[in-house]
Amino acid sequence: MQFADEVAARRKLDPEWVRATIGSARMLTNVPRLMLPAPKGSPKNWAAYRARFIDPVRIAAGVRFWRSNADTLARAEKEFGVPAEIIVGIIGVETIYGRNMGSFRVIDALSTLSFDFPQAHPRAAERQAFFREELESFLSTESRTHQDPMQPLGSYAGAMGMPQFMPSSLAKYAVDYDGDGRIDLVSNTVDVIGSVANYFKAFGWTRGMPSTFPVGFDEARLQKATLLAPDIVPTFSADSFVAAGAVLDADAAGFKGLLALIELQNGGDAPTYVAGTQNFYVITRYNWSSYYAMSVLDLGREVKMAMEQ
Repeated sequence: MQFADEVAARRKLDPEWVRATIGSARMLTNVPRLMLPAPKGSPKNWAAYRARFIDPVRIAAGVRFWRSNADTLARAEKEFGVPAEIIVGIIGVETIYGRNMGSFRVIDALSTLSFDFPQAHPRAAERQAFFREELESFLSTESRTHQDPMQPLGSYAGAMGMPQFMPSSLAKYAVDYDGDGRIDLVSNTVDVIGSVANYFKAFGWTRGMPSTFPVGFDEARLQKATLLAPDIVPTFSADSFVAAGAVLDADAAGFKGLLALIELQNGGDAPTYVAGTQNFYVITRYNWSSYYAMSVLDLGREVKMAMEQ
């Protein structure tokens, strides 16, 4: 209730409404454990991760979505510079084009994670603060739009709609792309496409820039630890990348932007590597995982290829 009063004061909301709304939320006992990271020593497996998202069912759904929304996707690409296959990849990975948008009440999920976040998490304080900010944003939006805060459904983390926007992202980046006077990310694919494109533009998507390049290694000169040290943050020029033992094709060697060495582990097998650009890094701002970003790229590419057959 103290948090409710603070939110009401900060956002200039009716304190009784905020208290009643949070007071009506239910504790989701199974959600906190879903926030805990995998046990240490659990090997990552890019092939297994990819297989979760790149399959015939999702590709076929992507083709149907692209064909049904071709004009809007082309408009978004022209206006925001984000290729259709990136937008199609995001929506497909997130919810299979609206098929799986989550069944948790958002108010329950956000309240649970705001007040009962698992303290065993290595970044518990930071993550709990994040979910309190998301709860505050959700309450502000629901009050401003006069919506029933008990109605929206989403993921166990409180992400909503086809693109699974968190409340703060919805408030900052969602757009009324069809001009009907309201933003609908649940059933309006025009708003969904425009909002995803706007999100990427806001985080620095560069029109026409590749997301990745193939990369090999000259083992005699390889300084892999140096190349991996910045993680997925683009840090190296093409020349400095090569100087550290990377082998690039002609397109990558002539690239004027910065590169990062992306390592995707394959369990006990040899890792997969690509050179990531700033646009690859932008995809990870949607979900902070290189495995996620590669799945988005691969799904979009597979759907595009299926469209062309």
